Amino acid sequence: MKVKEIMTTPVIHAHATTAIANLAELLGRHKISAVPITDDQGMVVGLVSEYDLLAKSGKTASDIMTPGVISVSEEADVEDVRFLLIERRIKRVPVMAGAQLVGIVSRADIVRLMALHWVCQVCGEPDHGDAAP
Repeated sequence: MKVKEIMTTPVIHAHATTAIANLAELLGRHKISAVPITDDQGMVVGLVSEYDLLAKSGKTASDIMTPGVISVSEEADVEDVRFLLIERRIKRVPVMAGAQLVGIVSRADIVRLMALHWVCQVCGEPDHGDAAP
């Protein structure tokens, strides 16, 4: 399965010049725990999480963001992203189509996918559905 099939869209994001108070309001209003930060060209340049808001000081997103964000292509396999989230101990990855931010995949998205899979008791193969037939 490809990331584009489970990613969250549209992506809530903020500009690097967004004020800290506005970032906090954005996270609260949308009930999200982090937001990708973009530059004037729409490129992802960082990520601001609840932790960044609590632990770092500054006036704008660029002051407190975590730079060097790991991102994936919308064509990436979900299993590869699951591995990445575990190995890098991160909670979410922006999804890119070229240089454009098109989605975000979080641990919760993958857990939801797991809840929709069941394993056939006869052959052991995973399948989609609410329950085994």
